[in-house]
Formats: sequence, structure tokens, C-alpha cells
Amino acid sequence: MLQGLYGSLDRDKPLIRLPFTHFAVGTVLLALTGLIACIVFSLMFHFDESTNTHCQVPNYLPSISASISLVPERYIWRFCIGLHSAPRFLVAAAYFSFYRGRFAKSFSDMALSILALIAALAENVGLLLLTYVSSTETYSVHKNGFITFTACSILHMLITCRLWQGIQKFSLNPEEFTSFRWKVRFFLFNVIFCLVATYFYRRHNKYCEPGIYTLFALCEYLVVLSNMAFHMTAFWDFGNKEVMVTTPAEDKRY
Repeated sequence: MLQGLYGSLDRDKPLIRLPFTHFAVGTVLLALTGLIACIVFSLMFHFDESTNTHCQVPNYLPSISASISLVPERYIWRFCIGLHSAPRFLVAAAYFSFYRGRFAKSFSDMALSILALIAALAENVGLLLLTYVSSTETYSVHKNGFITFTACSILHMLITCRLWQGIQKFSLNPEEFTSFRWKVRFFLFNVIFCLVATYFYRRHNKYCEPGIYTLFALCEYLVVLSNMAFHMTAFWDFGNKEVMVTTPAEDKRY
């Protein structure tokens, strides 16, 4: 009797219980660590290969595509993004569940919530595609993965800012206001440097000026870092939540 009771109580305890803040920080740190490691390794051990341009003008920073296409950088990046991407799918589902609870009575906001989910999933798929198909293997596939990642990332951030504008308007929670404010800042930062990066990329391809590709690479870093920072705002959104693996409650029969 006692053994059965204690066994039942022990079974009901969560197998894994992790604060969502730790989960969010760990997920972003995986991608950040991989990015920094690849850039540093490229500069230290493969400077000429990673900074080479098609018109042979001086360049001092590798693009992200160039730095993750070399060895061992390629495998470091794939390892980090492989671990990073799985939690991203879970976070996308968590946000959709959160929006569904907030906007159950608003058809337009629910439609935006569904679109935000699709954009988040497509962004992650694009990231996986550009990660596991390098620019030196199949350039067209890598390029399409990069375009998908960038476009869906901007769309996801835009929709998220629109949804959180409605949330913070009727919320008394200061963390939700803080989250919305930083989401808007990171989104604007991301869009601005995405446009600047595009300008430098086209200018480099048209005029082949020394150092212009370096400015493109620097802007590309800032675009990716601002994307990571945007996703880090989940720290405020789910600060009181936990990620758990537990046994579902059984139906009681009398």
C-alpha cells in the first residue's frame, strides 16, 4: 500500500523542470557561440580564403556564408544550429499558444498569430537550409535558404511587434511593456542594417571598391545579432513559465 502510494507520488514528479528564462538564454547562446567561433576561427586560420572576393579587392572581414563554409567552422556551426533549431520550434508553438489565449475573440489578431507561427517556422527552416547546405556546395540552395531566413525573420518580427502593441496597450504588467519596447527597437535596428547591408553588397558587386565588402560583412553580423536579441525578449514574455517533462494526470475511476 505504502509502496504503491510512494511510487505514484514519485511518478507524478516532473522528470525535467527548467525555468523558461534559462531555456531562452541557452537557445540563443548556442547560435551566438557558433557565430563567434566561426568568425574568429576564419580570421585566425583561414583569413585569405574567408575574405577573398570575386574581384580580388582588399577585404578584412569574412561574410557569415564564407566563414561557415570552411572546415572545421562548418561543423561547429552545424552542431550549434542543430541544437539551437529544435527549441526554436518549441518556442514558436509556445508563442502561438500564448496568442491564442490572448486573442481568442479577435479574428484579425488570430489570423496574424497564425501568420506569425508560419513565419517563425519558415525562418527556422531557412536557417537550417543555409546551415546544412553551404555556399561552396550548392550555392542556389544556400542562397534561397538565406533569402527565406531573412524575409521570414523580418515578417515574423513585424507581425510580433503588431501583436504586442495590442497586448501592452491593455496590460498592467511592466515586463510586457518592456518586452514590446525592446522588440520594436531590435526590429527597427534589424531592418535598418539589413537595408544598409544590401546597399554595400550591391555597391561591392557594381564597383568593386576596397573595404566595401568589409562593411557589408559587419552589417550582416549586426543583422544576425539583432535577430538573436529580438528572440531573447522571450526572457520577459515567459519569465514566470517553466519547461517541464512530466507524466500526464490519469483519469480517476470510482
